[in-house]
Amino acid sequence: MPYIRHAKGALTVAAATAACHTLMSVGYTWARDSRATDEHTMFSGAFEFLLTTTAAWTLMPLLLWAGMRIMGETGNAALVLVGGLVWAGLSGYYIDDIDFPGGHIPVMALAAYVLLGTALAGVGPVRRS
Repeated sequence: MPYIRHAKGALTVAAATAACHTLMSVGYTWARDSRATDEHTMFSGAFEFLLTTTAAWTLMPLLLWAGMRIMGETGNAALVLVGGLVWAGLSGYYIDDIDFPGGHIPVMALAAYVLLGTALAGVGPVRRS
């Protein structure tokens, strides 16, 4: 039943997206607060910003892989590779929106990402009975 794999993929992608988006929102708040407390240093907040971005971009493929493995699915290379790269591109494109206080990636962009991940979850090894 291929639709089960798609459902597992949708759940995994939605959870991973929420986790990484929250990480970026909280991390960029940390970077802004660091910048505000040390205004006279040229690169204040840069370390926190880079750490947050790197963590979110690294965490997404890991969460996609782990989520599908926990649900018993194998052969998730397309979801992990393409999903991770698309997340880096999507969050990079909207990085200024997330960095703004109270900002976030537009809901339609997040929904499109989850739909893409759901479709990619169906790409996997052919199981023969």
